[in-house]
Amino acid sequence: MLTRRIIPCLDIHDKVVTKGVKFQNNVEMGDPVELAAKYYEEGCDELVFYDITASAERRPIDIEMVQEVAKAVRIPFAVGGGISNLADMERVLLAGAEKVSVNSLAVRNPDIIAQGAKAFGNQCIVLGMDPLAVEDRVKCPSGYEITVRGFREHTGMDALEWARRAVDLGVGEIVVNSVDADGTREGFEIGLTGMIADNVGVPVVASGGAGNPQHLADVFNEAHADAAIIAGMIHSGDYTIPQIKEALIEVGIPIRQRW
Repeated sequence: MLTRRIIPCLDIHDKVVTKGVKFQNNVEMGDPVELAAKYYEEGCDELVFYDITASAERRPIDIEMVQEVAKAVRIPFAVGGGISNLADMERVLLAGAEKVSVNSLAVRNPDIIAQGAKAFGNQCIVLGMDPLAVEDRVKCPSGYEITVRGFREHTGMDALEWARRAVDLGVGEIVVNSVDADGTREGFEIGLTGMIADNVGVPVVASGGAGNPQHLADVFNEAHADAAIIAGMIHSGDYTIPQIKEALIEVGIPIRQRW
């Protein structure tokens, strides 16, 4: 049985990790490199870093930060935000990241997925998607519309259709970040995550809403997620990585153990 991955997410603004609700009212949580090293030592399986305003501000990602993280940890990590082209992908990978996450860029230029997969391998290209629940089932039959630029822009694109297209283009993994659940710590959006996971042939990572270990167990068992992203529940100190993993093991979730 495949083990499920636990992935801390560090949203970065002005070189500081922040956390908010639906990308609003963000509170500073600490230094990204220091937090990366902490979560690595605690036993997380991977890490993901999002420069949450890079795309909106149309600026490149902080390569020096990527390099410092690569020196501090010995686990795979993904980087997103501020990726504009194939050259940016290469810079991030050469700086030490194992994966590049594309979101707004992929919506604007879907061919970047195929180009990245061809140049670096499918396993390096992650699609980040920010779906929002909508009532218009004519425009979005799945009930979810893709948003971009930190939830700031609606695209009119159906979430499930976009996920399938991205896989066809060569994406190796999909992060499903629910706009409605982001930062609420009230649980992942099971229906949305399960819909994507059951209809694509690549690993799906649940994101948005994790507040306690049971939320992770639910998204693994009910939505068939391959991995879960956590943020506020560990940034706040309410839980540690070992506590989360121990709780999941107790309810029969196959988890990687490193501590």
